[in-house]
Amino acid sequence: MQETILILDFGSQYTQLIARRLRELNVYCEIHPWNKAPELTPEVKGVIFSGSPFSVRDENSPKPEVDKYKGKVPLLGVCFGAQFLAQNFGGEVMASNTREYGRAHLSFVGESVLAKDVVNNSQVWMSHGDTITRIPDNYRVIFSTEDVEVAGFEIEGENTFGVQFHPEVYHSEYGKNLLKNFVVDICKCEQSWTPASFIESTVEELREKLGDDKVILGLSGGVDSSVAATLLNKAIGQNLYCIFVDNGLLRKNEFEEVLASYKGLGLNVKGVDAKSRFYEGLKGESDPEKKRKIIGNIFVEVFDEESHLVENAKWLGQGTIYPDVIESVSATGGPSATIKSHHNVGGLPDYMKLKVVEPLRLLFKDEVRRVGRELGIPDTIIGRHPFPGPGLGIRILGDITAEKVQILQEVDHIFIKGLKDWGLYDDVWQAGVILLPVQSVGVMGDERTYENAVALRAVSSTDGMTADWVHLPYDFLAKISNQIINGVKGINRVTYDISSKPPATIEWE
Repeated sequence: MQETILILDFGSQYTQLIARRLRELNVYCEIHPWNKAPELTPEVKGVIFSGSPFSVRDENSPKPEVDKYKGKVPLLGVCFGAQFLAQNFGGEVMASNTREYGRAHLSFVGESVLAKDVVNNSQVWMSHGDTITRIPDNYRVIFSTEDVEVAGFEIEGENTFGVQFHPEVYHSEYGKNLLKNFVVDICKCEQSWTPASFIESTVEELREKLGDDKVILGLSGGVDSSVAATLLNKAIGQNLYCIFVDNGLLRKNEFEEVLASYKGLGLNVKGVDAKSRFYEGLKGESDPEKKRKIIGNIFVEVFDEESHLVENAKWLGQGTIYPDVIESVSATGGPSATIKSHHNVGGLPDYMKLKVVEPLRLLFKDEVRRVGRELGIPDTIIGRHPFPGPGLGIRILGDITAEKVQILQEVDHIFIKGLKDWGLYDDVWQAGVILLPVQSVGVMGDERTYENAVALRAVSSTDGMTADWVHLPYDFLAKISNQIINGVKGINRVTYDISSKPPATIEWE
């Protein structure tokens, strides 16, 4: 049995960060909505209550069944979780005179296992509008700041703790130490959650679940589908049927190169050249959302036709990862995140009647990469930047033609190769080129030109939710601009997009 820390989500923007920090400590954890809290099982070593946008003083605030866990396994309340543990057992929580948000410094660190290696006067991150003004009699203060006397507490004689600040946020300098104290020293977790252990247990589970059944999986060339395919291949071998569709909107030579690398991994993969079908379907269409839907619908048709050629297939493999699973069971009761129609297998119709198998549904993106490296997947795939499902189709503003795709492929190839040659590729989270629907006057030699303009885009990010433009060296941009204009017929102007997200988005469409 895999030792587990349960994280009850009360809707905090930081809940995923708690899980990520624990996973970095090689401790397995699961996030569950507070109103769907699981029962205690032998593998559960401890429980964490997250923060929340609610106030514990609100009548409609979350009210978990705390008796399920308190006093039975170690329990840590963070922000709202700490306030709940204080107020509901005889303490008092009041509205702060001012909202306490941002950096604070510990003015007191008491003797406690939770406080081991947490340094006095170190920085912590606050994000709350309420303050614990009184704690129950059997509670003891273990952290204070200049403005917050009860910044952390423990219950005497019980492994129950609360902290008003957010140890999971990077701004809390010794937050990871605190979390390690909780899960390792208090919960006694063995830190055995590693890529190798995940691979071993997952392959075993897949073999038991799938038996001799056949599985179909749509490959995209990206990290998630590649790692999912490799895990399934280790489990069921040639009973995995991979389909890699060339929609004509991939990067230069990508279809051939990625197909070769997949076969080098021993995958049973079929490449399908459907370029002309996509170009015909997209002919004359310039509306961004309509283009997405056309690309998605044609992919579904092609994938469905190819899957019917695999007799007695019973399963559909997908590269779903843990953030997708978390979002689909939102603690705030919101709707599941919509899987966009252009995602490779997200929009497959019900009539395919295949059961779904998702080998990566427990992993965050960085963990997928770690598992991929452990599996021996080449860095050309594992280290690949995110690439949109509709591919270059949403990087050509306006209608799409084979000629425009070829121009953009050449420009994109120069830009991406340049980033790699200059050692900049790994400093960028995502990069690409946008072909603009404008032409501008230029001069080449003694002749006047009237040709296309492109915008280069490079951003830094952790999850794509927010992004900053990357300050690429001027010398690099000058050289790349010169290579593009001299090397790609039809381009006479190069621009660099310095917009951050928000207010802009990473892609232009």
